[in-house]
Amino acid sequence: MQKMQVIFSVFLITFLFVACASEDVKNELDFKEFALGEKVLLKSVNGGEKTFLRKEKGFVIEGEEDKIIMFDFFGTFCQPCKEEALELSKLWQNNAKHFVIIGLSHFEEVSDEEVLKFAKDYNAFYFLSNSKEKDRLIAQILKDIAYQNMEQLPFKVVLKNGVYQNVSDFWNKGKKVKFYLGKVPSELIQEDINAILQGQN
Repeated sequence: MQKMQVIFSVFLITFLFVACASEDVKNELDFKEFALGEKVLLKSVNGGEKTFLRKEKGFVIEGEEDKIIMFDFFGTFCQPCKEEALELSKLWQNNAKHFVIIGLSHFEEVSDEEVLKFAKDYNAFYFLSNSKEKDRLIAQILKDIAYQNMEQLPFKVVLKNGVYQNVSDFWNKGKKVKFYLGKVPSELIQEDINAILQGQN
């Protein structure tokens, strides 16, 4: 009897996990792709707003076209996201002249107040958006980099001049990929930023 309960519990957890993943994939496949030159406005729960302009291979921020952009998909429920928020704030502050972090809440339906609480509780002082338009932007980013695997949070991509950059795969030393998967050391991201600025990427 106990063995049956364990099997049922494993089945239920697996079912819920697969159902959530399947729904997410469905949502991301059904989005309307951005047209070249199209703009999207995102507001930050920390104050301010930014307009993103669609380029041939990615996005730039209107008025900050020369800056490196790091899109960070995060969740207020996500423990690694909480743990790295302060380090990301420091990373942004240390590189603010040529670097911006855009946090996009993902895998959840929460209020701006809940995202703002996350920002205050975990010292996430960079641009955090919970705008509805972020979902389409996330879907486009994942399509742009042809990401096929199961998503995990946090998830980051880096762009320079509207082009997705190669970054270091923390889990496979020496390998270059188009994304950071999971929590990675801020020192590694800093090394990649330096390489991008020096045109070594």
